[in-house]
Amino acid sequence: MKSTPAAKLSDFTAHRQWYLVDAQDCILGKLATVVADTLRGKTKAVFSPHVDCGDYVIIINAGKVKLTGAKREKKIYRRHSGYLGHLKEVVAKDVLDRQPKRVIQEAVAGMLPKNKLRKHFLEKMYIYAESEHKHAGQNPIPLKIK
Repeated sequence: MKSTPAAKLSDFTAHRQWYLVDAQDCILGKLATVVADTLRGKTKAVFSPHVDCGDYVIIINAGKVKLTGAKREKKIYRRHSGYLGHLKEVVAKDVLDRQPKRVIQEAVAGMLPKNKLRKHFLEKMYIYAESEHKHAGQNPIPLKIK
């Protein structure tokens, strides 16, 4: 009986696709789920969890993403410098105004596996606050978010 062959990194490096996602009026959680699956390669027929077999994703209009319910006023983003008493807490509304890329970056990173491949997945994601991007030469395919 034949077993399913394990995928190798060399099978995917030459055939990576570029996708374009317009985040305007998209719900953050649904957007992050689709982007994380595409970065990881779970949408492909040949998927191996131990290999980076995903594609590149370009996200535009990051500042116009929607948060459902009262998350815009109640969701808190925390960071800590490592020193006592240096915990910084910022509400999602303020983060969207100042650093709109951070909201999507943290949502997608939270949906990726917590291992050594996470850094490689996140390097294939490009986020832009406005509708202009510098990856037109890669001919990205539009990716629909349901």
